[in-house]
Amino acid sequence: MTAQLACMTADVPVGTAMRVELDGADGAPVEVAVVRDADGDFHAISDICSHGQVSLSDGEVDGCTIECWLHGSTFDLRTGKPLALPATKPVPVYPVTLDGDRVLVDVDVTIA
Repeated sequence: MTAQLACMTADVPVGTAMRVELDGADGAPVEVAVVRDADGDFHAISDICSHGQVSLSDGEVDGCTIECWLHGSTFDLRTGKPLALPATKPVPVYPVTLDGDRVLVDVDVTIA
């Protein structure tokens, strides 16, 4: 599969995240958090926290990180690595392409 339309740039204001479901190569849905960091750059990571199995898109975006709202684990949006406990496992990061106002994400490739 190739990059899929996740949302429009206007759907995700700076410093926020949005949950989307995209189709994986096997046809199963993949839950993705599309995040716009403090600099306005877009990132796509798994929407499921590796510690608490809750939606990361409901968390707070700070700089280039997102904090899980339930237990406070913080993840680097570029690498998916946890920066604060209790999470110890990274979350997948997916490539993002901007095509005009369209935000495209390829969930069949992980970059971190």
